[in-house]
Amino acid sequence: MPTKSPRESGWIEVICGSMFSGKTEELIRRLRRAQIARQAVGIFKPKVDTRFSEDHIVSHSELRMEAQIVESAEEIIKKTPQDEVVGIDEAQFFDDTLINVCKKLADQKKRVIVAGLDKDYRGEPFGPMPGLLSEAEYITKTLAICVVCGNPANYTQRLSRETDRVVVGEKDKYEARCRKCYESPEE
Repeated sequence: MPTKSPRESGWIEVICGSMFSGKTEELIRRLRRAQIARQAVGIFKPKVDTRFSEDHIVSHSELRMEAQIVESAEEIIKKTPQDEVVGIDEAQFFDDTLINVCKKLADQKKRVIVAGLDKDYRGEPFGPMPGLLSEAEYITKTLAICVVCGNPANYTQRLSRETDRVVVGEKDKYEARCRKCYESPEE
């Protein structure tokens, strides 16, 4: 039987999947529950993501929560001294230092909840997500619905011909696709 209660230890939760799979919506749901439980919650997003709001995390279903913008993962540690729960959205846009930041936060007995794309538009592991998945105590894989056939979708299909790895966009540039309907980009 464990001798420590959840309050005496921290952990990392990762919510991952393709675009339009409900990652941010699930992150917001967990953070709201923590707020209802009167826990101190800090919410962060990378500066590069300004699609819906500059100072909120926003789901495609228009749920939103106020967030702090950070340029680097290291800033998160400095901004969370009193927080019990730390939420991080769009984790794929950070560099690999996010992995150690999350580990440090968990070592400080914080619950760390991270949401992000696990694969880029080429179907390859994206940014720090593989490292975060290997460190996480809890993993939730969300699936969208393929816009072509209606099957569970695990891929993000880029519709534009841009070849940069990071191209911030929404339905104008991306679709959720299943394994059968996903078309690997020609590069």
